[in-house]
Amino acid sequence: MKTMTAAELRSFFLDYFAQHGHTKVKSAPLIPSNDPTLMFTNAGMVQFKDVFVGAEKRDYSRAASCQKCMRVSGKHNDLEEVGRTARHHTLFEMLGNFSFGDYFKEDAITLAWNLLTKELEIDSSKLWVTVFGGAEGFEADTEAREIWKRVSGLPDERILDMGMKDNFWSMGDTGPCGPCTEIHYDMGGESTPTLEDFETGRVVEIWNNV
Repeated sequence: MKTMTAAELRSFFLDYFAQHGHTKVKSAPLIPSNDPTLMFTNAGMVQFKDVFVGAEKRDYSRAASCQKCMRVSGKHNDLEEVGRTARHHTLFEMLGNFSFGDYFKEDAITLAWNLLTKELEIDSSKLWVTVFGGAEGFEADTEAREIWKRVSGLPDERILDMGMKDNFWSMGDTGPCGPCTEIHYDMGGESTPTLEDFETGRVVEIWNNV
């Protein structure tokens, strides 16, 4: 696995996606200028919400950004976890790549997997994947599972089905929503990780394809 500073990783990520046709977009302000539903910007997609719902057009269909975020209120509130874990902070930067009607699951999964395993040289034996297993009337995302098997070569037992809480994304009570798929890194242990290890910090989410 390549070793680099946070600044180097930030540039590496943005350059990788620029090489794959993405426009580099600057971080939006922490306080959204045109979104009364949010106190602070809490995700990279916030500045693109109007694009996703068709209310705004951009002169590009692929974007990559490094967004400054705060999650201290509302749906995404990490404040109570700050200081208790090594992975929650009052302020953090979210790296993201976005497609506006351009590519979908196959390319999104391939781009993510290749960056992690080929460009950053992360050991694929340390990686686990989760997909939406179906719940509350929504069908399981079997398409994502099959793409993962084809792209990564991971066996079925390393591609786990999860429910609404972990692998179904929504922008709010109304609006865009759907299944997502995540990549997780196993920090290591004496045995094969269990589902409990995904909550304790041994297995850490490092990528979310929505």
